[in-house]
Amino acid sequence: MDHVAWSMVQDLINRKVKMTKKKTLKAEFLPGGSRRQELLDNAVDYLRKPGATQNIKHEFCLTYLMMTETEYLECLNKATNGELVRNLWN
Repeated sequence: MDHVAWSMVQDLINRKVKMTKKKTLKAEFLPGGSRRQELLDNAVDYLRKPGATQNIKHEFCLTYLMMTETEYLECLNKATNGELVRNLWN
């Protein structure tokens, strides 16, 4: 294999490795972190905006933002201006 072909193979391997690395949150955004509330406030805006379906947003919040179900439901309630709780009680 010549040098150019080997270089292309190495590039493909490096891209695949970078794509499979899971990004993690900084410690300040994790539960108990100093900027956790900022993350939750931004999550409210994310839930409010149209785009992805609610189940995709739910999975993103729990998996990648490491939110608890309670945090997610509180953000969802804020995003819907309290309609979530009102609909549950009626």
